[in-house]
Amino acid sequence: MAGKKRIIFHLDMDHFYTAVEEKEHPELKGRPVIVGAHPREGKGRGVVSTANYEARKFSVRSGIPISKAWKLCPQGVYLPVNMKLYVKVSNEIMNILRGYTDKFEQWGIDEAFLDVTSKVKDYTEAESLAQTIKKDVLEHEGLTCSIGISYNKLVAKIASDFQKPDGLTIVQEEDAERFLDPLPVRKLLGVGRKTGQFLESMGVKTIGDLSRYDPAVLVDRFGVMGTALYLMAHGIDNSEVEERTEIKSIGRDTTFQEDTNDFESVLQALDALCEDVYGDAQEQHVCFKTVTIRVRYENFETHTHGKTLPFIADRLQDLKKTARELIQPYLRVDRKIRLVGIRVSNFVSSLKQQKLV
Repeated sequence: MAGKKRIIFHLDMDHFYTAVEEKEHPELKGRPVIVGAHPREGKGRGVVSTANYEARKFSVRSGIPISKAWKLCPQGVYLPVNMKLYVKVSNEIMNILRGYTDKFEQWGIDEAFLDVTSKVKDYTEAESLAQTIKKDVLEHEGLTCSIGISYNKLVAKIASDFQKPDGLTIVQEEDAERFLDPLPVRKLLGVGRKTGQFLESMGVKTIGDLSRYDPAVLVDRFGVMGTALYLMAHGIDNSEVEERTEIKSIGRDTTFQEDTNDFESVLQALDALCEDVYGDAQEQHVCFKTVTIRVRYENFETHTHGKTLPFIADRLQDLKKTARELIQPYLRVDRKIRLVGIRVSNFVSSLKQQKLV
């Protein structure tokens, strides 16, 4: 085993929320399904949480305003977020995956990394194992997933998105730079909208462009992050696959397609983020005491504001109420908001709480 190169899987469920809804309601199969806020005939507030592939044909995507989704696809089926159901199905899927490896790392509600180095001898066996996992998940849960196979987490994650839905993509180390080269730079972990736009303003549109950029200039522009970007562009990532047994915080944020001072839309987006964070907290079996919001204005000025509650919170309505209270001072008619985020921390195990009652 000494010196053996790693073989890493990244498994990503296909349009998870809507796929679960289609499983629960087979009559929806083949129809455009959008999970999120109610569109109210094009006047609803809030954002799309997930859209299935039929809806995506109409350019409906996660994160866009629900009112825009309605204009693009008024014939779609619009459903509220049923986080309790999604968490239940997620836990069942993750239990299946844990049976295939002793090095496992769950990412959010619908993704996971598996280090199968000790389970297979080469990529041929790895492909066979991946097909077995895909079949197991489909048979037990009625859902498809996409798997990327590579020599590290970074490339495996990018590979899992390459042939969605129901995809399987293998990228060996010697092929990595050729695989990464033509892909948009935003495919890299940590490259969000703001960083992506900044890189594009520097003439960096693809991962290949980034790999050929002067690393000294990247460090000058991005600091330590510049070095990380350069290494990632060359497919370098030595991080381990490891179960995160003690999480410090759970958070989500969203960047609006256009900077906005429509504060009802901001609040609806914040509610949707709270639902996602609450789902992750349930999945991790934790209650929380501290809630923190983050606001970024159109000029990139960013503020965070937190509050430690006088009680242990395990209800979605407590999270939404606190988040809305915290963001109020930052809703200013003279300032447009670019990004809003929510984070919970200061955890107590919900399993221990349940044992006390």
